[in-house]
Amino acid sequence: MYRFDRERYDERMKWFVNDRFGMFIHFGLYAIPARGEWVMSIEEMDETAYARYFDQFDPTAFDARAWARSARSAGVRYAVLTAKHHDGFCLYDTATTDFKSTCTHLGRDIVAEFLEAFRAEGIRVGLYYSLIDWHHPDFPQFGDRQAPLRRDSLRGANTHRVFSRYLDFMHEQVRELCENYGALDLLWFDFSYDELRGEAWRATDLMNMVRSLQPGVIVNNRLEVSGEGLGSLAACAPTAYHGDFVTPEQIIPPRGLVDAHGDPLVWEACLTLNDNWGYCATDLNYKSASLIIHKLVECVSKGGNMIVNVGPDATGRFPEPSMRILETVGSWLARNGESVYGCGPSQGGPIEPERPEWGRITRDGDTYFAHLYESALGPVPLLGFPPDRIAAMRRVADGSEVRQSESWTHSDYPDIAFADLGPLAELPDSIDTVIGVNVV
Repeated sequence: MYRFDRERYDERMKWFVNDRFGMFIHFGLYAIPARGEWVMSIEEMDETAYARYFDQFDPTAFDARAWARSARSAGVRYAVLTAKHHDGFCLYDTATTDFKSTCTHLGRDIVAEFLEAFRAEGIRVGLYYSLIDWHHPDFPQFGDRQAPLRRDSLRGANTHRVFSRYLDFMHEQVRELCENYGALDLLWFDFSYDELRGEAWRATDLMNMVRSLQPGVIVNNRLEVSGEGLGSLAACAPTAYHGDFVTPEQIIPPRGLVDAHGDPLVWEACLTLNDNWGYCATDLNYKSASLIIHKLVECVSKGGNMIVNVGPDATGRFPEPSMRILETVGSWLARNGESVYGCGPSQGGPIEPERPEWGRITRDGDTYFAHLYESALGPVPLLGFPPDRIAAMRRVADGSEVRQSESWTHSDYPDIAFADLGPLAELPDSIDTVIGVNVV
């Protein structure tokens, strides 16, 4: 019978709940049609139609070191690359198939180069692995809700498909990733749906293998749930293949996630910078850098992480709009990172202020970080901060002292501390001005 080891779990999760900000990289053949990573399924392409992208794959500008430098300057602390996506194309030198980057014109192991470059920049590394595979001859097609040949009863017929053979293949691919690329910090499985979840993947055997080969690795919860699920760890009845963290996709939970006993769960919101994970040439609906910063702070204030995606184009470059967003985010984190890294919700500390009208609050021990998104037209009211509990205040970006206001304007509110930012019509940082508040 499986026994959950809470002490071991808490130990391996320490870096993850400290680092808070990650980068997803979705890269593959789908960058060539440039219509998103699901193009094979959405357009119901057969193998012949999709094979032309394999023949064309030659990202001449691919430079893992440039990716890593961009990630470092963006302030991300960990990064996850798609080792294999749903189309079955592998970015590593697997012995299980020739449908891999080392057999293309590029002729290189992208996973190996990614891991080396990001480790060299001090960024923790993870690999995404799709549990489904539309390329493999034994993966179900006809009648499957996702497969490209789902409506083709002839070419997609499942008569000669043996799912157990596919599982052997899939387990072997995961074994290769765990054995051949050094210590991994994170494995990001995707995705379970309908009847394909849990033991349909031989999940106990798979996780036991992963844990034996990579004892310190963190694994997400999508062996048993789809993106919106919480899983067995949240139900306080963990299985052998429970996930270490919950993965809400394209949404930030309205409040911090908790298990069935009301205790906090570790979670990570995975978000795209535009509307697609894989490169889409016509998708210019990019989020602003200020929104990304606000949403990162929101995740931390609710006890969660945020991982944002970049989809390199067919040449292997990060798109320019993504680069501009990440540059601004990185610049803000360079000045204000201590209010994000190592921080969590305001609850559970010496005082427990609620979310204010002017922004968000994060906390590291007895230091609270007030994230101001808008001017207060005068001294800033710090609701939930008794004046006599504040030892010191400062602007995080430059370390300058912020004094408690003694203005007559708030004399009717003696139980509320007010921060005096001076005679400013606008905040010093229009995106997020952060005040560090030390309490006793």
